[in-house]
Amino acid sequence: MSSITKAIKSFLFSNMNKQFFIFLFFVLLSAVFWLILTLNETYEKEVKVPVHIVNIPKNVVLTSAAVDTVRATVRDKGWVLISYLYGEKRPALTINYKNYDRGNGGGFVSQSELKRFVEQKMESSTKVTSIKPERLEFFYNNGEYKRVPVRWTGRVMPEQLYFISNTVYSDDSIDVYASHEKLDSIRFVETEPLNCVGFRDTLEISCKLMHASDVKVVPDHIKITFHTDVLTEESINVTVKCLNLPPGKLLRTFPTKVRVNFVAGVGQFKSLREEDFSVVADYLEIEQNPSERCNIYLRNVPQGISRATLSTKQIDYLIEDIEE
Repeated sequence: MSSITKAIKSFLFSNMNKQFFIFLFFVLLSAVFWLILTLNETYEKEVKVPVHIVNIPKNVVLTSAAVDTVRATVRDKGWVLISYLYGEKRPALTINYKNYDRGNGGGFVSQSELKRFVEQKMESSTKVTSIKPERLEFFYNNGEYKRVPVRWTGRVMPEQLYFISNTVYSDDSIDVYASHEKLDSIRFVETEPLNCVGFRDTLEISCKLMHASDVKVVPDHIKITFHTDVLTEESINVTVKCLNLPPGKLLRTFPTKVRVNFVAGVGQFKSLREEDFSVVADYLEIEQNPSERCNIYLRNVPQGISRATLSTKQIDYLIEDIEE
């Protein structure tokens, strides 16, 4: 330990290192003086000022954001601006709802009033040169709302040979607060445009909901889960049934079952049954247009099945009379 201590002392107190530390001290000292001189200059900077609306009656629901922000461009010494941007002197405005309610579901604070409020929250040396927006608006109703479904928008495409087998919303419907006229026109709420391409595993996305400035949605963010599956070409044999068959008649088809070809996900195919499909022949059509073969039609196909086709569109048949 003594040898290590001696080595450190010799390094720190050698003549060359003393000169280096002296040089470093003066560099730091000059940097401090430069910073003081720089911060003593006058600058112009945009400052974000939070706005809180208070004293809202219990029967009133703000349909616009309860907390908004105005952007004030201010001029002052550098050290004052730093306190606004990063220090405890960051200004915030409190707007009394009752003083600015204009009736008819809305109210606003003019630009001149906003400027006056901001100046009151700042140092006397600070000059406010501009305020954005031109006026601060808020909208409300008396608790009227309705529940509407959510729809995702954008581009969500898995890899080739994969498809979206199921879409699950954390909230598939949300509450919308707005004026009576607006509520009547709102049928659904869309998400912000999504852009996810080339995935193969289950995809979960958190996204916000799009709405007008005078509309409030609860919640305003949701999660959407896209489940994927592998596409496969499959087929299943389905019994042919007869529609509009009168009493005392029996329709026999040859063959009794036909093959239905389709494209589905591997997971879905494992759960499919013959009863999920419907293949029919129409007795009325046969009676009106008698021939050796009858037409058959694919009527019902499970959701999620694509490109479903019959292996044949006509089959042999025989109509028999039966005793009741």
